[in-house]
Amino acid sequence: MLSILEILFPVFALIFSGFACRRRSLLGPAAASELNAFVVWLALPALLFESMAHTSWRQLYQPGFTAAFALACGTVFVVTLAVRMRSGRHLADASIDAIGASYPNVGYVGFPLCLIVFGKDSLVPTTIATFIVVCVLFATAIMVIEASLQGERSLGRLTGKVTLSLLRNPLILAPAAGMAIAAANVALPASLETFIKLLGDAASPCALVSLGLFLAEKRPASGAARESLGLTTSKLVLQPALTWWLAARVFSLPSALVEIAVLLAALPTGTGPYMLAEFYRREARITSQTILLSTVGSVATLSLILLYIGHGA
Repeated sequence: MLSILEILFPVFALIFSGFACRRRSLLGPAAASELNAFVVWLALPALLFESMAHTSWRQLYQPGFTAAFALACGTVFVVTLAVRMRSGRHLADASIDAIGASYPNVGYVGFPLCLIVFGKDSLVPTTIATFIVVCVLFATAIMVIEASLQGERSLGRLTGKVTLSLLRNPLILAPAAGMAIAAANVALPASLETFIKLLGDAASPCALVSLGLFLAEKRPASGAARESLGLTTSKLVLQPALTWWLAARVFSLPSALVEIAVLLAALPTGTGPYMLAEFYRREARITSQTILLSTVGSVATLSLILLYIGHGA
């Protein structure tokens, strides 16, 4: 058990560092958004680019892993959406709740944690998971929200709007550029390689500190604890359990890929759902509380998963 805590300590210590700095006013109210912008526009794209630029198409072709992870995310999203709509939630709010229950924090927590546990072999599966979360899950939630708020009749217009948004996303453009470099078998200049590596190395610590800064922001007390607890349970228990069943029993993946898929599925809710709620001016108390509860609760659930798969031995 001590070795499990040693694995998780660097990750959550960085989150707590950001949390403590904000609460003690060592970093100002704009720190979270500014550091988040650095991660999204520079550091994380550099890490994704570097990973894909040194990856072959054969390594990227992992249909079983892709299907298991995507189906688990999609199932939790759809089930939560249906349940929340039956309880009387507006379709837009239900969609935000659904993505809160199914949106693993792959970019901020997944990369550093999997690198610690599995090493560089985890970079490709983690990048695939990032594509699924950003390109499929996030895009689906946007389409549902847009359809419910704007009442757009044209599927083509709505699809085009979402596609244009995704094409501007650096987390999509950077790995795509990396794959193009790998396919063309182009060797980058050493100075450029060093620049990209330095930026990529900053992604994990800055992302975790940024998450801590976000969690430290004081928000109005919420009376939605029951709803947030339900979404947190879906995120930390239902999604990894379903991912394990799909990866191990349905697709019979190698044990290493099963473990990576389950660990990624068990990550706490990322900040994406909160950003959606803020952008569309929807009530964000349930979402912000879900992010907080799932982040705190994941210390226990991730420890249990690491113990089960043998990384505490």
